[in-house]
Amino acid sequence: MKEKIKLDIISDVMCPWCIIGFKRLEKVIEEMGIQNQVEIEWQPFELNPNMTSEGEEIQEHITKKYGSTLEQSKKSQELLTSLGAELDFKFDYFDGMHIVNSREAHVLLQYAKEQGKQTELNMRFMEAFFSERKDISKREILLQEVEKIGLSTEEALNRLNDKNAFDEIQKTENYWQSLGVSSVPTIVFNRTSALNGAQPVEVYKQVLTEILEQK
Repeated sequence: MKEKIKLDIISDVMCPWCIIGFKRLEKVIEEMGIQNQVEIEWQPFELNPNMTSEGEEIQEHITKKYGSTLEQSKKSQELLTSLGAELDFKFDYFDGMHIVNSREAHVLLQYAKEQGKQTELNMRFMEAFFSERKDISKREILLQEVEKIGLSTEEALNRLNDKNAFDEIQKTENYWQSLGVSSVPTIVFNRTSALNGAQPVEVYKQVLTEILEQK
C-alpha cells in the first residue's frame, strides 16, 4: 500500500477562511480521485484564547482586533457568504452574532480524531456556528453535535472534565506556533512544506500533483 499524503490543517472553528480553504482542498481531492491517498488531521489554533465565556459581539470584536470599519466588515462577510455558496457552505451572519471561546471544541476534536471522525465533527461545529446560529462555547451544544455524528456524549463529557486534555491542546498549539504558524488556515503537506491562507483550487491541485509525482 502506498504511503498516504499527510495533511495537517492548523485551524480554528471560529475561522471562516479555514472553511473556505478546506472546502477548496476537499474539492481538489475529490476531483483528483485521491480520497484514499490522503490523511487529514486537524490541529488546534485559537484565534482568541483569552475570549471570555460570554463571547464578544462580532463587529465590536473585529473592530477592536483588526481596526475594520462596519462597512469593511460587511463587505468581508458578503464575500465569505458568496465564496461559501460556491462551495456548498452557508454563512449566516446576523445582527448580534458573537465570537466565542473555542477551547472546548478543540478538546472534542482531539477525542473525535481518536474515533476516526475528526473531520466530520469539525464540519459539524463550523456549520453549527456559521450556518445554524449556535453558540458552540456551550457544552450542551457541543455534546449535541457530538451525538449527531454517532459519538458518545458520555465519553465526550469525560474528556471535557479532564484537565490533561486541555493541557494537551495547549502543548499542541505551542508546538505549531514554535514552528512559525501564526495564522490560519495553515496546511502542512507531509510535515515538509506549508501553505498559509485559503488558497485557490489551482494551487492545492498543483501542490498535490507535485507530491504525487514525487512518490
